Amino acid sequence: MVLSALKNLLGSKSPKADLPSTPAGERYYVVGDIHGRCDLFEALADAIDADDRASGPADTTIVLLGDLVDRGADSAGVIRRAREWQRARKVRILAGNHEEMFLQSFDDEEVLRHFLKHGGRETVLSYGIPLADYNRLSVSELLTRLPSIIPQADRDFLNGFEEKVIAGDYLFVHAGINPMRSIEDQTRKDMLWIRDRFLSYEGPLPKVVVHGHTIFDDVEDRGIRIGIDTGAFRSGVLTALVLEDDTRRIIKAVDKDASIAIAHEELKT
Repeated sequence: MVLSALKNLLGSKSPKADLPSTPAGERYYVVGDIHGRCDLFEALADAIDADDRASGPADTTIVLLGDLVDRGADSAGVIRRAREWQRARKVRILAGNHEEMFLQSFDDEEVLRHFLKHGGRETVLSYGIPLADYNRLSVSELLTRLPSIIPQADRDFLNGFEEKVIAGDYLFVHAGINPMRSIEDQTRKDMLWIRDRFLSYEGPLPKVVVHGHTIFDDVEDRGIRIGIDTGAFRSGVLTALVLEDDTRRIIKAVDKDASIAIAHEELKT
């Protein structure tokens, strides 16, 4: 009896820690900051659709983490493609700080000036205004012209973006959260703009936060948070995190020598 008990003790293993999971039967594709790279977005959207078909039945939700616009060459195209995708699929879109700047630029000359310096110039040009005409305009003149350049339908679309999405043990948000506040008590400013207070925090959080806003060379899994902004506008890599039950994997659209390749990877912790 003593020998049997000893064998049981030596052969026993610690119970496996429960991994974060999505609700049963649900699959999530979470896409990082697009920033005007419509070419990468088109390729990644097609890859997600193909992956979802090949992965079997599920209640699938696609989440775009915000910052669809600015810096890249075709923000207008990204907005158009996102609207089309949302009509065809369950696509939820979060507001990023660049969408906020874009919308506020229609009413505030100083915000417009700041917006143009941080990628907004490319956004405005993507709506078809000739470069020579753009260059002749003062910021004040552009403020007056802006409503005629950007369709109201696109502004209404951006105005409808959400601030956060919860899926089981995960919270999807653009920038992060204030770790000193509950999820219900977060401010819009923090969810769209926070950086150091969130990134440097090492204590527990109520959910695993999947976020964009801060660029990493690769997906950064820190346990309590997963950053998936891989800097599409400058790196040529747009990333989607795929979550289902307690599994995690990655799909990337990668610009290689002016052609776009799709890569499927396991999440590196």
